[in-house]
Amino acid sequence: MERVVITGMGLTSPLGNTVNQFWSRLVAGESGISPITTFDTTHFKAKIAGAVQDFDSEGRFGRKEARRMDRFSQFALAAAEDAWAQSGLRLDKINRERLGVYVGSGVGGIQTLMEQNDVLRSRGPERISPTLIPMLISNMAAAVISIKLGALGPTLSPVTACSIGNTAIGEAFRLIRYGGADVVIAGGAEAAITEISLASFGNATALSTNNDNPHKASRPFDMNRDGFVIGEGSGIVILEALSHAVRRNAVIYGEVTGYGASSDAYHMVATHPEGIGAYQAMKLALNEAGVTPGEVDVISAHATSTLVGDRSETQAIKKLFGDQAYRIPVTANKSMTGHALGGAGGLEAIALVKSIQEGIIPPTINLEEPDEECDLDYVPNTARQADINLGISNSFGFGGHNAVIVLRKYTEG
Repeated sequence: MERVVITGMGLTSPLGNTVNQFWSRLVAGESGISPITTFDTTHFKAKIAGAVQDFDSEGRFGRKEARRMDRFSQFALAAAEDAWAQSGLRLDKINRERLGVYVGSGVGGIQTLMEQNDVLRSRGPERISPTLIPMLISNMAAAVISIKLGALGPTLSPVTACSIGNTAIGEAFRLIRYGGADVVIAGGAEAAITEISLASFGNATALSTNNDNPHKASRPFDMNRDGFVIGEGSGIVILEALSHAVRRNAVIYGEVTGYGASSDAYHMVATHPEGIGAYQAMKLALNEAGVTPGEVDVISAHATSTLVGDRSETQAIKKLFGDQAYRIPVTANKSMTGHALGGAGGLEAIALVKSIQEGIIPPTINLEEPDEECDLDYVPNTARQADINLGISNSFGFGGHNAVIVLRKYTEG
């Protein structure tokens, strides 16, 4: 079986649109959450989001190309192009039939759908854009990457809600591991900061309404948390067979060694209160990686800042790691980015790679009064230096979809 390494990373996020900017702000404990300015939030319960800033789609892609992509596809393509550039891969030097794209989105082109629905109601069916459906469907992020970069290999768009990024990375890891591809562009993207999304999540009482203090609104594991903050963005990694990367003298940033997936089989939106599915996914990921719980140096938590979710993830960690759970640092990136839904897993995978590279664990900000049922080491408020060889990243989604990946420092041999 092939070893699978990471040779490129790219992103768009509420903390910046380059890996270096994202990482520096994450380590500094800066919040990317701010009031929503793209539409009138007067009648909405939640009025804040983790929005991507300074993203000029027309400047990057040209007006014609940009207008034929929904914002989620624009995010994914920009991140993929940056990851590709960092990898140093060249289309004329690889077998494009063995170049795949595994990139998903949970909601897809909801902004385009709402805009075209307004056109339908105000101007009639003859004014609807013929590109509505191609822009709307959630596989289009993977498609535009494949088209732009000339990838002729397997293309997959997993839809596992908020665990999409890890599902994509994990399935791509296995594709390469068992010889189905040499290189796969993998991750997720989302751009769902829209009126209808905000209204629906808000009416479900899932969102924080700490509108007057947006930087303090996302507070995983804190007793005073009141819901998640919706975010957006894309995180994309280049996964490559080690033998392929070595032949071209690629720079290697990390290695994927395990993947675990499970279902809660419990509820449409609620996490299983005992964390059964999360426990199972973590256990499977470690088993595939061939490591024991004692070898884990850091956990990147799903940790959306909901009451049940944070508690159930804590229980799952305790169940798997036992007494060792109290020695393993647990970090919650969403305290700074908000919850980017289908884009979250890719962003958090990149953050974990950087943690392993730099020996720094980003903090969980806004953890001021810990929930008594959340009593692990969540690296509160200040980044921490640590010797990190191996970490796991958790992602859990509506419908009970759970996906966990194991990343480790790359070593030869």
